[in-house]
Amino acid sequence: MISFKTPYLPSEVGYDSERLEVLNRHFAKMLEANELQSANYCLSRDGKIFANTAMGKLSYKEEDERPVQPDTIQNIASVTKLFCASAIFKLVEDGRLRLDQCVGEFIEEFKAPPFNKINLAHLLTHTSGMMPDPGCFDNKYFKSPWEFVRQMKGTNWIEAALASGMRKQPGEEWAYCSFGFAILGEVISRVSGTFANDYIMENIVRPCGMEDTFFDLTAETAVRHAVRNPQMEKEIDSILAGKTKAKDSWSKIPSTGGGLHSTALDLCKFGTMLLNKGTYDGKRILGRKAVEKMTALHTTPDVKDYCWNAGGVSREYGLGPDMRHNLASLYTKGTFFHEGAGGCCILIDPAEKLVAAWFVPFVNNVWRAHALYNAAAVMWSGLE
Repeated sequence: MISFKTPYLPSEVGYDSERLEVLNRHFAKMLEANELQSANYCLSRDGKIFANTAMGKLSYKEEDERPVQPDTIQNIASVTKLFCASAIFKLVEDGRLRLDQCVGEFIEEFKAPPFNKINLAHLLTHTSGMMPDPGCFDNKYFKSPWEFVRQMKGTNWIEAALASGMRKQPGEEWAYCSFGFAILGEVISRVSGTFANDYIMENIVRPCGMEDTFFDLTAETAVRHAVRNPQMEKEIDSILAGKTKAKDSWSKIPSTGGGLHSTALDLCKFGTMLLNKGTYDGKRILGRKAVEKMTALHTTPDVKDYCWNAGGVSREYGLGPDMRHNLASLYTKGTFFHEGAGGCCILIDPAEKLVAAWFVPFVNNVWRAHALYNAAAVMWSGLE
């Protein structure tokens, strides 16, 4: 286990340091059971970092004994969606767009039925009615929008994806749709005049002082990147060898649904900005009202979730963040968060002023609830 020195001690922020030992044992047990490749977490209260720890291995390969470090860079997957939502709200408060505007006002392909009633809020809340991500529902013949893009490569990617059709009417059901966040990225690109990835870097990431957060890896950052699987190993080796990735039709699609790489510390900085209602280190990134709107409960009880065998429960969601609060939750109601496949998570509890970010790469990509929900309960148990 490796812990970096932090600016504050747990006792200085009203946190019981013994609970960090419980958290370390919780993760260590999962490592011993070969459920996780590693575990890396960073905790902050009222903007004060008091824990930054890592344990486990950098690589999935058994013979590679390099340890994961607290500043190891990892893919944050769908946590990227919170950055995309923040960028959308940046444009909202700048008067460039409204959340009730239909997507067809920005993207021609969405003017045609049945897509013409989808608005930006539907995309932010996964209630657009478009086809969800693979695996959301039991159907071995299912094809997501991305499968249509793969089959029709070189053509209009938006038109290709919309060939997958609609599952429901907009606003009728919660169904996780990463494609919708790629569309939000396209809206960002068209409205701002800057490619969405670059817009997020310029207006959200860099102003938050996030020095280890990127869409594109370089040789300098790839060497510190976790190696979760053979595909990632191949990509990192290619970057380290100086090979330039050829531009293709995929490079034109915004990576706003899951393309960012970051560290637990950097994610805590981003979470602190949201906790502070849009400011970080004295700099205004978003306005207070924009953050309040984004992080308030938006879905109504009649919006049901059937994804991953959820059984039709009401899905509590903000305009970008997840806001579920149930029997597993020790965090305060009104806390907002996002998980990332693989897995990782960021949780922001405004009442307790606690921000937690952690990476728990699953062995063989087998999702483990106790790496996320149980771990969160241990984290919140330390509040005095």
